[in-house]
Amino acid sequence: MAAPLKVAFAGTPEFAAAALEAILAAGFDVPLVLTQPDRPAGRGMKLAASPVKQVALAHGIPVDQPDKLRTEAQRASLAACAADVLVVAAYGLILPRAVLDLPRLGCVNIHASLLPRWRGAAPIHRAIESGDAETGITIMQMDEGLDTGPMLMKRALPIGPADTTGSLHDRLAVLGAEMIVEALRKLPVGELVATPQPADGATYAAKIGKAEAAIDWRRPAAEIERAMRAFNPFPGAIANLRQTPVKVWRAEVAAGRGEPGAVLHAEDGGVVVACGDGALRLVELQKPGSRRMSAGEFLRGFPVIPGERFDFDAPVAGD
Repeated sequence: MAAPLKVAFAGTPEFAAAALEAILAAGFDVPLVLTQPDRPAGRGMKLAASPVKQVALAHGIPVDQPDKLRTEAQRASLAACAADVLVVAAYGLILPRAVLDLPRLGCVNIHASLLPRWRGAAPIHRAIESGDAETGITIMQMDEGLDTGPMLMKRALPIGPADTTGSLHDRLAVLGAEMIVEALRKLPVGELVATPQPADGATYAAKIGKAEAAIDWRRPAAEIERAMRAFNPFPGAIANLRQTPVKVWRAEVAAGRGEPGAVLHAEDGGVVVACGDGALRLVELQKPGSRRMSAGEFLRGFPVIPGERFDFDAPVAGD
């Protein structure tokens, strides 16, 4: 009987933790987990372990947290574990050639897009923001480029009209976990065909910045609505009114026209704001220091008068 495949794992957030859980549940031998160093988190900004580290520790798996993988010392634990394959999911570090060459079956990545579309750091956000009808998971043999390696498996998921990055992330995490287990079963016996990515259709999913949260009302309403869903839960969508940053959690494209940023209606059903093309009805909002509220609840504590105007260039603040 063949020995179980030795699968080292490199990842950091919840998306990656779901894959690690599935690999362990499938019975693969995981001798080592790599994850980003602990970072300050929460209101107290205390150092917190990544979701992947928490899974690894719960299963008694050795964890290494190098800040880079450039030197032999930084790669020592990975070399010593003699893994057959390294699975990478949202790890956050570029793997140099010396790492790619360590496992006998190479390094395999779980990427949350239908490559070559949306290579890079924020594929889920950018797919929603751009109005894509579908996205998916690509299992890819890694090379030295940024998500440019040959594809081993690819499966699509539809993007619904109400999907946020949060909801789509969760469905893609489940799909990615299922697919990597299937890939690890097929990889050692040669049942996966590595297909080069086509040159046409490649796009780059740039990392999301906090500054993108500020709503520019000069844009078309449909674009702003997609951006709100793309940036939910992070970095959110901030509408500045009377120098107060109001977070908008949910909005709908509405009929109406006027100067961009002008409030057209304000009632329990929503605050209707004119955009560069059309209007948006803001239906779930949050003011600083408060909870998320329906438009009706929000207006009772923060009255908004038709004719008022939201800014487009006021500073962005947090919750």
